[in-house]
Amino acid sequence: MIKKSLIFTKKFVIHAFLKENSINYQVNTKGVLGMIVRNYAGGVVFSEDKVLLFKNENDKWMLPREKLSEGELSNEVALNKIQKESGVSAQIISTVGHTNYDYYAVSRQKPFCNKITWYIMKSQNEKDNEKCTSFFKIDEAMKLIDENQEKSLINLSFKKYKELE
Repeated sequence: MIKKSLIFTKKFVIHAFLKENSINYQVNTKGVLGMIVRNYAGGVVFSEDKVLLFKNENDKWMLPREKLSEGELSNEVALNKIQKESGVSAQIISTVGHTNYDYYAVSRQKPFCNKITWYIMKSQNEKDNEKCTSFFKIDEAMKLIDENQEKSLINLSFKKYKELE
């Protein structure tokens, strides 16, 4: 009885932690935690023929994104992330779509799925912070970004941006 109680308590604590931290997760039919699903919002920010990139903690250039917390709106989170990290004021022109990527966190021994809602944005002021954010010409950005999904997203977004401008 003690062993069952301990297992139930451990599961309950894990479920409570995940819910409290706005982390979506899946439970299989045996009650074992599956993939943890996290929602993000991001922006593909253009200033004329340049796109804004952020440098992550691994020193890689990427499009800006931020994890959503419970009750937050994705468009507000995306705009706030860009303003806070780069000082760039941006205006949302359109949504561009969603991307997902899965990975296994060895340190946590859990699979994750990050779901990102992307917005096409127009910069109201071009600012560079050479340490972590900068605007790059599209062809230069393509060379800096490792992820093919983000390269495709920039190309698609830039076409749509030009059509809407």
